[in-house]
Amino acid sequence: MAERVVAERMIQQLHAARVGGDLAGLCRLFADQGRYEIVGASADKPIAIRAASLAEFRPWLAMMVKVFRLSDYTLLSLVVEWPKATAHWRTDIYSKVTGVTIPTELVDLVELSEDRILSYTEFFAPR
Repeated sequence: MAERVVAERMIQQLHAARVGGDLAGLCRLFADQGRYEIVGASADKPIAIRAASLAEFRPWLAMMVKVFRLSDYTLLSLVVEWPKATAHWRTDIYSKVTGVTIPTELVDLVELSEDRILSYTEFFAPR
């Protein structure tokens, strides 16, 4: 039961930092060494980001925080099978570059330790 509480807290912190545009908060959650991926389809082209460390992933996180604003966040489901968790959520993503808001579905596959995210894979697609 305690492991589920840890997983729920970390996913809540992860999503709060994403929605809040909190780069420092995001970086505090990720282990220095890990596997980080974001894969999906934007309105006009596929996107794939892979990094083998937080140092490689941080510039991508910084760009996402700078360019995209998230709103109307809803966590649809959270499945925890320690040390892994899967979160299905939706949000509206506003691009500061295009000025367009896209309703988006996301799934996060996360491997956790007691205090950090060791592996993070996010899949997303417009709704």
